[in-house]
Amino acid sequence: MLAGGAGSRLRPITHTSAKQLVPVANKPVLFYGLESIRDAGIREVGIVVGDTEAEIRGAVGDGSAFGLDVTYLRQDAPRGLAHAVLIAREYLGGDDFVMYLGDNFIVGGIDGLVDRFRAERPQAQIMLTHVSDPRAFGVAELDGEGRVVALEEKPRHPKSDMALVGVYLFSPAVHEAVAELKPSARGELEITDAIQWLIDHGHRVESTVITGYWKDTGNVTDMLEVNRLVLEGVEPHVEGEVDEASELIGRVVVEAGARVAGSRVVGPVIVGAGSVVRDSYVGPFTSIDRDCAVLDSEIEYSIVLRGASIDGVGRIECSLIGREAEVTPAPRVPKAHRLVLGDHSKVQISR
Repeated sequence: MLAGGAGSRLRPITHTSAKQLVPVANKPVLFYGLESIRDAGIREVGIVVGDTEAEIRGAVGDGSAFGLDVTYLRQDAPRGLAHAVLIAREYLGGDDFVMYLGDNFIVGGIDGLVDRFRAERPQAQIMLTHVSDPRAFGVAELDGEGRVVALEEKPRHPKSDMALVGVYLFSPAVHEAVAELKPSARGELEITDAIQWLIDHGHRVESTVITGYWKDTGNVTDMLEVNRLVLEGVEPHVEGEVDEASELIGRVVVEAGARVAGSRVVGPVIVGAGSVVRDSYVGPFTSIDRDCAVLDSEIEYSIVLRGASIDGVGRIECSLIGREAEVTPAPRVPKAHRLVLGDHSKVQISR
């Protein structure tokens, strides 16, 4: 399981938090992957970590909460997916293994993929899906019979629209391939080059084209879309307090210790433990993490992280609001915008 990387596309959130721990429906993306691995019958997991190691360790622990036995493997810098295989060589030994990117989200898990690998015994098995812009992904070229004949990482001129999904299955043969690699033009050891080496040396590489839902949750738009998808499946239940002046419509979860007062909540929505929603409107596809406050405000299709406060503002949409953030009205006079922004922030301001 890969849980390093800087998460530059989610800045400024990832300046202070691991991208794999940004929550979807109030549960970190990484946890969905760990659960998929467990459900596929795998129990030993090595998590490749980088600068956010302490945070990942704090969230996952020894893995027992997931029914897993977790070992942490330190990567000094993001040097490519194949480099992660290289540093895990001693841990993996002579075993077959799954490599799962910790910021990927796959509906339906990986049970079928693992079962097929065990039954057919190729040297590598990859997952593919059709994408609108293959230039942002590793891309596979297939022959007339659907066999993988070539792969390329983030090509400027893709030869197909088949992108590699962030789950790979390998036999120990991949270690020989990785040992032969040289850094790419990006300065990384590319897993696509390792798979191409296997193909070029006569090893069998199989592929599965998935038709279900998959997202690389590397940017805000994709995070919100995955959050929407997960919330579609929630069952309504109320363990917290909801007063008589409030209205809950549809699939709404109010966790223990949360309070909703004088508000209208239209699901699917999750209000996390210890959070307060007062005199507000919370619209569909919104996740409010624990210990947050939404007061005299409106919010819809958004993710609010732990401890954030939204007080006295108009409508908020399509937003990712970080931990302990504060959103308040701007002074009416003079007409100006007052901003405190992290590096690489993006702000849209109405004229």
